[in-house]
Amino acid sequence: MDREAAVEHLLTHAVADVVVKEDLRRELLGPRPLRVKLGVDPTRPDIHLGHYVCFRKLREFQELGHQIVVIIGDWTARIGDPSGRSVQRQMLSEEEVRRNAQTYLDQFFKVVDVDRAEIRWQSTWFNDFTLADVIHLTSKYTVAQMLARDDFAKRFSEGSPIAITELLYPLLQAYDSVAVQADVEIGGTDQTFNLLVGRDIQREMGQRPQNILTVPLLVGTDGVQKMSKSYDNYIAVNDPPEEMFGKIMSIPDSLLGDYYRLLTDVPESEITSMLDAAARGEVNPRDLKERLAMIIVTDLHSAEAAEAAREAFDRVYRRRELPEEMPEVAVAREERILSLLIAAGMASTNNEARRLVTQGGVRLGGERVTDPEATVKIAGPTVLQVGKRRFVRLVPKG
Repeated sequence: MDREAAVEHLLTHAVADVVVKEDLRRELLGPRPLRVKLGVDPTRPDIHLGHYVCFRKLREFQELGHQIVVIIGDWTARIGDPSGRSVQRQMLSEEEVRRNAQTYLDQFFKVVDVDRAEIRWQSTWFNDFTLADVIHLTSKYTVAQMLARDDFAKRFSEGSPIAITELLYPLLQAYDSVAVQADVEIGGTDQTFNLLVGRDIQREMGQRPQNILTVPLLVGTDGVQKMSKSYDNYIAVNDPPEEMFGKIMSIPDSLLGDYYRLLTDVPESEITSMLDAAARGEVNPRDLKERLAMIIVTDLHSAEAAEAAREAFDRVYRRRELPEEMPEVAVAREERILSLLIAAGMASTNNEARRLVTQGGVRLGGERVTDPEATVKIAGPTVLQVGKRRFVRLVPKG
């Protein structure tokens, strides 16, 4: 597509809001490469498809010739971003932050071109911050302005604690934009307040305020909550191809539209046509999920990996065959089912193992196990299955 069409796609496809849209459009069409900032707080090392929505948008900026600037929040991660939180977050150690950041970047660069990204650590400027600098920064914003933020206002009205460090968080994130002279900042809709503070602080510091582009939050595989490891409804960017494919195939039909719009480049007219055909019963939603899974696994792994994952999925779920390869674990010839689940790595505690059994998710030798207190005999190689995608071959010791 030509440059104007590419800019229009960037500003409208998988986008929640743009501030200020016409200003950003004009700059994107101009001759100067823009500095596009993404702030990363590596509080956890896990990246899922919710993050992937944002990464894909950054890739579009790169393809138009603009400079991606990734801020590693090695200071703010130790405070904890309160966005959308009803309680305080625990502070992290410097070692935890560094370890998480490296894992995060390894996954980030599966999507974004490493050679066209600038990586900056907050400590570069905040290590030299003095108390005078902090007071000067805090003088640019009022408590009333902070309490306009929904999560702060809610906690304040409920009498829940709000640490002073949390009030500092949006200001520190905003100062990042000053430090790197950001022209644009991108983030999820839960970051809107912080991104707007960045505009305010840049203006107060004599810089031209950054434009803002936010992307929608992706709903998780449960079809209810936003995708998050905390809700156990996520698809990790680092999931193996077969597991990623299977998880995508398991999403509710109601998510198909959003997943296609946020995670692929399939044109809107084609998405609408597919969904309408599915609603009329002319297309099986399962076929739409398979196409979606092929697109995403290809992008994050390879076309070959996607095809192999589809074959594995068909073998297990369509033809009801077992996977060709599965882990093998040696166990006692007679053992409690709970102990077998733990030995096989399917559960980490007796309580977790008991829950899997009582929920009907455990099969041994193809038969469902219903009694969590059962003791079973393993006379020869036997397949232990948990859920739809986890298989282990048990072999008796001795």
